[in-house]
This record gives sequence, structure tokens and C-alpha cells, in this order.
Amino acid sequence: MVRLRTVLVSATPLLAACGSSPPPSPGAPPPATASAAPVTSAAPSRPTREVTLAEVGLDPSAMDRNAKPCDDFYRFACGGWIDRTEIPADKARWVRSFNEIHDRNEADLREILGRAARVAAGDGTGDEGTRKLGTYYGACLDEPAIEKAGLAPIEGTLRKIAKARKPADLVALVGELHESGTWVLFRLSAEQDFKDATRYLAYLDQGGLGLPDRDYYLKEDDASAKIRETYVAHVERMLVLSGQRPKLAKKGAAEVVQIETELARVSKTKVERRDPKALYNRLDRGGVGRALPAFPWAAYFERLGYPGIQDINVTAPAFLEGIESLLGRFDVGAWRSYFAWHVVREAAPTLGKAFVDESFVLEQALTGQKEQRVRWKRCVDATDEALGELLARDYVALRFSPEAKTTAERMVKEIGAAFARALPGLAWMDDETRGVALEKARAMAYLIGYPPAWRNYAFEVAPGQYAGNTLRANAFELRRQLAKIGRPVDRSEWFMTPPTVNAYYNPLMNHMVFPAGILQPPFYSPTASVAVNMGAMGMVVGHELTHGFDDEGSQFDAAGNLRDWWPAAVRSRFEEETQCMQRQYSAYEALPGVHLDGRLTLGENIADNGGVKLAYSAYRAMRADAPEELSAEGLSEDQQFFVATGQIWCAKARDEYARMAAQVDPHSAPRFRVNGALANSPDFAHAFSCPAGAPMRPAQRCAVW
Repeated sequence: MVRLRTVLVSATPLLAACGSSPPPSPGAPPPATASAAPVTSAAPSRPTREVTLAEVGLDPSAMDRNAKPCDDFYRFACGGWIDRTEIPADKARWVRSFNEIHDRNEADLREILGRAARVAAGDGTGDEGTRKLGTYYGACLDEPAIEKAGLAPIEGTLRKIAKARKPADLVALVGELHESGTWVLFRLSAEQDFKDATRYLAYLDQGGLGLPDRDYYLKEDDASAKIRETYVAHVERMLVLSGQRPKLAKKGAAEVVQIETELARVSKTKVERRDPKALYNRLDRGGVGRALPAFPWAAYFERLGYPGIQDINVTAPAFLEGIESLLGRFDVGAWRSYFAWHVVREAAPTLGKAFVDESFVLEQALTGQKEQRVRWKRCVDATDEALGELLARDYVALRFSPEAKTTAERMVKEIGAAFARALPGLAWMDDETRGVALEKARAMAYLIGYPPAWRNYAFEVAPGQYAGNTLRANAFELRRQLAKIGRPVDRSEWFMTPPTVNAYYNPLMNHMVFPAGILQPPFYSPTASVAVNMGAMGMVVGHELTHGFDDEGSQFDAAGNLRDWWPAAVRSRFEEETQCMQRQYSAYEALPGVHLDGRLTLGENIADNGGVKLAYSAYRAMRADAPEELSAEGLSEDQQFFVATGQIWCAKARDEYARMAAQVDPHSAPRFRVNGALANSPDFAHAFSCPAGAPMRPAQRCAVW
């Protein structure tokens, strides 16, 4: 499924959308060498009131006050947290904000689902939605029933694959597999038309790989080669678990990787997929048929229940042409192995323990995660994925206050005003384009907390049928998506569930979305100061607004249409500015010798830099008439703002995860999200009186917005 929705942090890359001396005790003054700069007050004439860091909403124990903020601000803001924090065994990365909130939310959802499961079992009263939630969650927890079912949920599909005698027999099964959520060969979704955002089109996107990205198959470095060796052995063991003889499974695993490697060769890179114009190729039904004539398109759409689909965009026409070539290059036995592998791979988390454990073997190799998450956590996630807005009802009632929504709305308005104030200072933009950019910003909508109407989930959920429930949920979601085609766009639709700890900007909708799940401490707290809330949650809001004007978002106009609304000369100057940022971030190393890709991360880096700038401007405007200045353990309000920004990105990651993220994640590693953006900020350098040439005040700064 193609996604141009940009997010603050993504667990899956296609959603586009953190040893020193112990810190001082709370309330203790910083050492004489802790801050290389005197306090810079926003309004020196105002009286100053002394408070603690905890009182304004910062964590003093997270800091390393012996670090010099002008040398390594990330260490200054997060060093204490980094030194004392161990990554939980069931995590590949741990971020002070995202993961800690997620764990709290997860505990809330477990309690909600536990009550629902008791209602579903007849213990208590609840509505039909509560019973459906409880039944789904309970079926996921019912390991004896899952073990007893064995391969039964996918046995019929595997039997059909085994009976295929020619590639055409297997191709005829693609619709059935896609309906169940097994995306062999390519992916299908319904998306807004890039050139007419009021209507939906069917989108065909590249897919069919078992590893996270095409480069895993094509890179020749030792780490990639090792992953491929692990992958082949993993596929072989999975095929054996599905009932294949070991000798046949060994041969089949090698064939699977051969087919996927060839699919990878004709796939676009992640950097290429950041070009919206290159993703827009209206072929319609006839053009699709000419690109891949060996595929039974009429039968495919008939199977999915939408035989009349004609409007189709293909994100990678060469990919479809590549499939056409591959269908004739590999024999039917190889294709049987490929199809069987993807059925087993997709179903494995819903099957017995042997499949779940084997799935984790690959996850562990890719991310370095030490232990499998406990069953109830996996079941909470699965229920959220299948019935998210049903589950969100009780979560929102429990954790989302009207005050949080009001505060978020004010942040959006203040940051929008800051954007308008910043436009005249952009030397690369002419006056006419400034006016149009301002129109787009003013047209940008914002969705906060939860959707105005809850989604219905009209599919059967049965006790003791976890795999079956999941297959039905997948089929329901695909049909819900395809039913959009030909209907008006629903601008209130959400693409994250309300408990999600994240946020996103959708250029086709021209709106920002802030789920209730992220409007929690330390991103937002009703007891935190304005400086701290704006340094944390305000940066998030500014980040999402800036996405409307990054290298991708800037290609969509105020109505969400892909259109050249900037003069060519302005676009050229904008791209010159972005080159600086590409070079800056490409120089950073996630691990020794593993550089970030400044092209892949460009949009997120632009958003991080713009987010800090806008949030700082908005915070200063909000505090302009404040009767007093808050000094927190030697830190001015300006300094508190930047510490808040740093502390939301305090993070640790396993080496395997850091290596994978550098290859597939459009977000930079947390350390560079902080140090990279703040090194470009004159406001930061002023707040901490950083001398010229210091690491956090380099000779060359990069600025786009």
C-alpha cells in the first residue's frame, strides 16, 4: 500500500510519516562547568521565579550536567538517561517518550480488553462492540485452541498451491491471497488521486518481498550477506513446519530467495519512492493489462468483489513488466515454494508456538531483539490493528482530556502564526510564492484526539478462531478500502488508531493528525510549563506542519493535488537549500561506518528543523506577556525549551536495529534528530551562548524553512 503520509516516527517504513558522571540530585545547582553559557532570558526586565526542573516538566535525572551543551547537546539533555537505561529484552529500541507512553497505553488497553473478554465469556454486561473486542482478544490469548487448530486455517490454501501445475494456476490464486492479507507479487489499495484529491483510485504498488527492503537482497556487504544466509535457513524451516519434506523445503527456500531477489532488482529504491511524480502513473485497466498481460486482471478484481475497477495508478510500471518476465523464467515448483512461503509467513503469528518462535528468529536477526514479547502484548497490538477504533472508545474516555485537545488546538494555531511570521525571512522564496504557501498553511486542517465518528467493523469474530478472525479482518479491511473507489473522499478518515503514540501529515488531505496516544507526558502535560510543552509537543506540531512544505509535501497544493504551484526558479533555489541538509545528515554515522542516507531522510530532517524553529517562535510569542520568568535549576525558559526537545528523543537501540533503520527508516537516528536540528538553530546557539565554531554552532548552518 503506497503511503505518502509522513509520520513523526514509524515502526514500518512505508507509513509517509532517541558513560558519564551521575546527574545532580533534583533541586541541586549545576556544577560551575555544567553550562558553558550564562542564562539568556527572553525578557530580562521581568522578575524571575526559581523552580525545579521537575516542576516545569523536565527530568533532571535524564540529563548529564557535566556535558557541555555546545559540544553535544544530546548528551547534555539525555546522558543520565542513557547511562542508566537498559533496553528491555523484548525491545530492539527504547525511546524515553514513545516507548514509555506506549507501555502505559498498552497497560490501559490490556485492562480494557480484559474486561471485554470477561463480558464476551458471559461475566458482566456490555454492548456488541465490547463483546467483539473481548472475543477477538480472547481468541488471541487462547493458545490451546490455536495449537489444536494447527495448520487448519491455511491448509486449504496450501493445498491449492501444491496442486498448481503451471504458473498460471498460481497467478489465479493471487486475488484469494490478497484478500487474506498475503501480498504476493504486488500490493493493491485505494488512495486519493494525486492529480484530483477529491476522488479515489485503485493503486498497484510493488511488493512481494520477505525482507524489509530491496537492498537486503542486492547489497554485497558482509552484514547483508549474513542476513540473507539467515533468511534462507529461516524460509527452509518455515516450509518444513508447513508440512514440506526437508529436502524439498531446502530447494524451495533457495528458489524463494532467487525469485525475491529478481523482484528486488525491478523494485524502486526507497529514495526513488520519495518522488511523488514518479509514483503517479495512470495506466487504467487497459494499460495495466498491457504491462502484465499474463495476469488475469478480470478474474482478480472479480474475486475481490469489485469487477468494475477501471481507474488504476501504478507506482512502478517497470515492476509489473518485471513480473511478466519472471513468470516465464522460473518453473512452477519455484513459484509454488514462493506462494507457500508467503502464506505461511503472513499467517505465522496467528498459528502455533513453533511458527511464532520461528518468526521471531528472523525478527531477532534483523533487530537484535533478545526476547519475544509476551503473549498479551502481542494480542493487544493485534486487536488494535483489527478493531482499533472500537478499542479506542474506552481508551479516549480514560486518557484524553478536553484540556489536552484545547491545548493542542492552541499549539496548532500558534505554530501556524509562527509559520506566517517566518515566511518573509526566506530569501529563496519570492513574494508571490510566499502568498500561496501561506494560503496552503491556512487551509491545513488538524485532527486531534480521535475521529468524529467511530468506524464499524462488520465481520465475524468467533471464539477460539484467532487465525480465522485475522483472515476475516484482513478481507474486511481490503474491501473497505476498495469500496472507496468512486465515492467522495472522507476528509475525516484516520490512518492511525487513537491510542497510537505518533502523529502524521497527509499531503493529499492537507491535514495533520495528532492521536490521543501522543498527547501524554512527556510530550504534553497539563502541569508542565509552556516552554516545556512547546519544546516537546510543540516541536511535534511544527514538525507535521513543516511536512506540508518539505521536498515531498511542497509538491502538493492546498487542495491536496500534485501540482507545480511554485515557479521553477523558486523550486530550484529550494532544492539548493535542501542539498546542504542532505550533506549534513549523510555525514552522520548511526554505527561506525554506517552512515545515514541524507536523501532518504531529507523530508523528516526538514520537518525536524522546521518543527523546532516554529515551536520556539510560537513559545516565545505565547510567553511575551508573561508576568515572570521561570528559572529551573539554572536553566532559563529558552534553555528549558531546548532540553524538552532533547528529552523526547532520549533513545537507545541495539546495533542490529540501528543498522536496519539506517537502511530503511526515513527518520534519522534520535541523536541526530536533536543535534542536527539544534546545530542549525541560531536560537539554540543564543540560548546557550555557544561560541562560533563549536560543534553545536558550526560555521555552515543548513536552513530550509
